[in-house]
Parts: sequence; C-alpha cells; structure tokens
Amino acid sequence: MDKDIVQELIDRYVSVSFQVHKKAEYLIKGQIGDDLTNDQHYILRYIHDKKECTSTELADAFEVNKSAITAIINRMAERGLIQRTRDDNDRRVVYLTLTAEGNTLYETCQEKVQLLVESIITQFDEAEITAFITTYEKLAQILVNKKAEELGE
Repeated sequence: MDKDIVQELIDRYVSVSFQVHKKAEYLIKGQIGDDLTNDQHYILRYIHDKKECTSTELADAFEVNKSAITAIINRMAERGLIQRTRDDNDRRVVYLTLTAEGNTLYETCQEKVQLLVESIITQFDEAEITAFITTYEKLAQILVNKKAEELGE
C-alpha cells in the first residue's frame, strides 16, 4: 500500500478512535449520572457478569495497576456497592461481589446505557452493524495478539 494512503488511514483511525471513545464516554456518563464514575460502572459490570472476582483479576482485566483498582474498590465498598469476602482456604485471597445495593445500581445504570446504545445502533441497518461489530471484534483480537507479542507470550 502507498505510504501516503497508509498515513491518511492512520490519521483517520486515530481521529475517529479518539472521537468515538471520548463521545461514548461522555454519553455513558450522562446516562449513569453522578452515582458512578465510568470506571466504577465498568467494574460493577465486570463483577456482575463474573459473579465474583479478585482485585488482581480486575487489574488484569482493565490493564491497570492493582493500587488503582484498590482505590476504586475501597470507595465502592465504603458506599456499600461491593462486598469483600476472604477465601476460607487462603486468607490472602479476597473475593469481590456486588451487594444488593450494588446490583440494583448496576441494573438501573445498565438499563439506561442499553437504551443509549440501542438508540445508536438502530441508526444502522442490520448488515452494517453486524459487519461493524465483526470488524471491531477482529480489531480487538488483533490488539490482544499484539499485546501478547510484546509480552513475549
């Protein structure tokens, strides 16, 4: 491929990626309001889907330092959204689960986010959105593979 074309595609990718990410974060924040930060919402979603996890698992999933996760988890636990439970066999292991309040807040926020995403994707016809999601999934897998390469896995 011609270098000028490649550069133009890179510029378009970087620009649209930034726009989509920032605008989506803004719109999601508008839906979840002041009850949660976007990071807290994603953590509630992760724990909701997994039923229980550890801080280390969250740090790995979100690709951040464990100290960053610990700070967020501490605030969420203080608010009564997340419960910590020690493993009976290994007291060093602490499992995180949603409390009833955390689950209710997650469900409420998720309904709002669902309506937002639905209002966006229904502006595409089924073939367009299916092709887009398939391509986006392929991009996600390429990024996973690229990260594994860099880590020497």
